[in-house]
Amino acid sequence: MRASLIQIAVDPAESPNSRRARVASLVAEQRGVADLVVLPELWPVGAFAYESFAAEAEPLDGPTHRAMAKAAAEASVWLHAGSVVERAPDGALYNTALVFSPSGELAATYRKIHRFGFDTGEAVMMAAGDALVTVPVPDLPLGVATCYDLRFPEMFRGLVDAGALAFVVSAGWPARRREHWTLLARARAVENQAYVLACGTGGTHAGVPQAGHSLVVDPWGEVLAEAGDGEETLTVDLDPALVATTRDRFPALKDRLLGLAPPRR
Repeated sequence: MRASLIQIAVDPAESPNSRRARVASLVAEQRGVADLVVLPELWPVGAFAYESFAAEAEPLDGPTHRAMAKAAAEASVWLHAGSVVERAPDGALYNTALVFSPSGELAATYRKIHRFGFDTGEAVMMAAGDALVTVPVPDLPLGVATCYDLRFPEMFRGLVDAGALAFVVSAGWPARRREHWTLLARARAVENQAYVLACGTGGTHAGVPQAGHSLVVDPWGEVLAEAGDGEETLTVDLDPALVATTRDRFPALKDRLLGLAPPRR
């Protein structure tokens, strides 16, 4: 399987509609290149552009859905389209990831569970999701996570228990904590013996410089590819069999004692 991570640069001078059209073209260009394409968190508006969340919120079938569904079908790829500010029917806002099949069908949605902000920004403006989500991509089932989720290892253990062999993490990670981004992505790969495809943004969101440095990590924790600071596309070959091989040769997951369901009596 070949995966492409498209590290989008978010420029506040570019309108969300213009960015949607541009990103759709970037995705469509992956036809014949990749089987799976991953985009960053909240790229239509900017992960730190809190003042724009309400105005740019959209329903699940809104403009980002329409543009990305068409792009996925044109490229014939599985597309993790990053996330949008979703306005639910009851008016609540969610940070919601969209995943499309190669036919352009919406295969999965994930509402971000761990909201960032420490009682400000996203943490108070958005509601929290409550469900782990996996996507049955052939040969490489994906577990879906978003940005701040990366700091919560128990979530990734849950995704492994649900069958994930790889994690896709879309993010708008700030540059001042870039070392944490790389460290945590590698840690989640090592402790779960799974691929991590971590796609962030470049540019600046509401005055917050973004880390960039999207990366792909293999189940042994080796970084297969890493982007720089600006807009860039990483394309990496993944071997789904490597997950099983790693887990067989170093069967640490079999030695888990904590966090497992108690035995039946």
